[in-house]
Amino acid sequence: MQNKSNRFEMIRLWEKLNKSQFDPDISIHKYIYQSWERSKQYNVDPFKPTNTDILSKEAFNQLLRSNHFLLDLAAPSMADIYNYTKGSSFCVALSDKNGWLLKVIGDDEELAFTNYSNFSEGSNWSEKVMGTNSIGLALALDQPVQVYGYEHYCKCATLSTCSAAPIHNEYGDIIGVLDLTGPYKHVNIHTLGIVVAATSAIERKILLEKAYNEVNLANSLKQTVMESISEGIIVINENKRVIHINKRAGHLLGIDTKDNLGLDIESMLPNNSYFINLITSCKHIYGESVLIKTQKGKKKFMINCTPLVNEINNKKIGSVCVFHELHSIVSKIMRPRSTITFDSLIGETSTFQSALEQAKMASETDSNVLLLGESGVGKELFAHAIHNASNRNNETFITVNCGAIPRELISSELFGYEEGAFTGARKGGHPGKFELADQGTIFLDEIGEMPIDLQTALLRVLEDKTVTRVGGHVVIPTNIRLICATNKNLLEGIKNNNFRNDLYYRLNVISITIPSLRNRKGDIPILADYFMRTISARVGKKIDKIEPNLIDILLEYDWPGNIRELSNVIERAINLSRNNTLTTDLLPPEIYQSSSGSNISLWRNTPTKEDVEEQLIRNYLLKFEDNKSEVAKALNISRSCLYRKMSKYNIK
Repeated sequence: MQNKSNRFEMIRLWEKLNKSQFDPDISIHKYIYQSWERSKQYNVDPFKPTNTDILSKEAFNQLLRSNHFLLDLAAPSMADIYNYTKGSSFCVALSDKNGWLLKVIGDDEELAFTNYSNFSEGSNWSEKVMGTNSIGLALALDQPVQVYGYEHYCKCATLSTCSAAPIHNEYGDIIGVLDLTGPYKHVNIHTLGIVVAATSAIERKILLEKAYNEVNLANSLKQTVMESISEGIIVINENKRVIHINKRAGHLLGIDTKDNLGLDIESMLPNNSYFINLITSCKHIYGESVLIKTQKGKKKFMINCTPLVNEINNKKIGSVCVFHELHSIVSKIMRPRSTITFDSLIGETSTFQSALEQAKMASETDSNVLLLGESGVGKELFAHAIHNASNRNNETFITVNCGAIPRELISSELFGYEEGAFTGARKGGHPGKFELADQGTIFLDEIGEMPIDLQTALLRVLEDKTVTRVGGHVVIPTNIRLICATNKNLLEGIKNNNFRNDLYYRLNVISITIPSLRNRKGDIPILADYFMRTISARVGKKIDKIEPNLIDILLEYDWPGNIRELSNVIERAINLSRNNTLTTDLLPPEIYQSSSGSNISLWRNTPTKEDVEEQLIRNYLLKFEDNKSEVAKALNISRSCLYRKMSKYNIK
């Protein structure tokens, strides 16, 4: 190829072969000629049949990962250009700062002409590799360029016309190139203008991302305060320093807000380690009951904590704590995203598994769900799990306890209110829970307690999918998934004129009955073990065994408070225990005395002790991967005794 290295001789050869393509008197741009000279110095072969500098799959995937920021910002602009030029045989390409193609968009027909030069993802189009071309030249000159036909240095690229412009970050450094390539016959000066406009838009996005990063904490604070102004609010940064505390918080805690601004949270509230750990954990905390030592004495508060997150790098930069006294009239708990899944729901009995399977099927639809069951069976946990498995799992989940909000407030809580709707209404009004839950899920607990007149308003929301604020006239569209729960017999409520029958049938699309604990006693051993492990870890005690006799007593008790009561009983035992084993003497008197059997109600389908013992052995064998020594240790029996029981129950 050396005898053909003179670029002008090569052009004359190409002109002779393609007389119809060029005016013999055409002048060559200075920057093209200079690029040819550089290409010659780089020893680029102008007659190479195609581009062979291609990354391996592994190297290309690494390249994509290291350029994800550029790809994410450029993707919308690339899609816009492609849609605008679709059908014109042009393709859109994005390269990194070294000329490696990250993304090429185009239909098969539009990409066919690029096959000759291997203009594909993972190939390199810098000047050092492919000589004069728009991507390499834009990188070399740091300016928009257009390269047409035989202006390309390599013959394999002469069938195309290319327009490219460099993309800069906020510091002015080149981070990539946007390119629009098509057949040389379709050359048009406007294609360069399209590319320049798109790169300008991408660079503006980069600057906006930088600006957003700088004010992210302030914006998050503003939004949270607007939503929570009536409660106490404390905001800390990543260094645990208080950067905001509102007057309500100062009043509740008995402290001066100005004097404490900028202090370490531990200095502001000494001797409150549990509360400090919650607010500094930068985790979602909702509905947590906490005892706080204040200047006015010890007080119980209900707190919600939400982490502040830098959306660019996903780094946690602080936390917002919203709290009110435990007897506060507002009982709803709202958090941006539910964390409870079906894996969080524990139980192996057939009755529980049946309810769980129904809930899983319900999560695959958008229909209304009615959860039925006694108090304490875990209806809210089921609601969280259904939401988290649904296609709304990235949206808001809001809980409203219809029985805990005063009658005169529940309407404004659910539907919101306009400014001046009533005495004390906030300036500018306030959105209700249905507005806040738009695109997400709203969980109405204790739906049977909802006043009859409000049931009419709820029915309208479900039928029209709109909300009108109290005191307002604007109809606001809403798109929500509704899950309701009750421990009452709603059909009896209909007979007694306490519940609308049309609302009942609207809600009762998918009804799921969650069994009481007394009807799933086979789950008590594994539930007790779960509560032992989680609660002991939370309170900082090392408890790893449960006396078998204690399980026997738990199996005889009827559990009117269901799982909630079982959890409380285990927590009591853990707090009273002085060693690593939970024993029968740690049980409340009413449960311990029930083991006599004289006042035990026998329930149909209640498992025998042998059934429970067999299930417990099988559970531990699964847990300890058939390690008999560990199973015997957990059951507090000898290995020989374990083998006898396994033989008795035909456990292999």
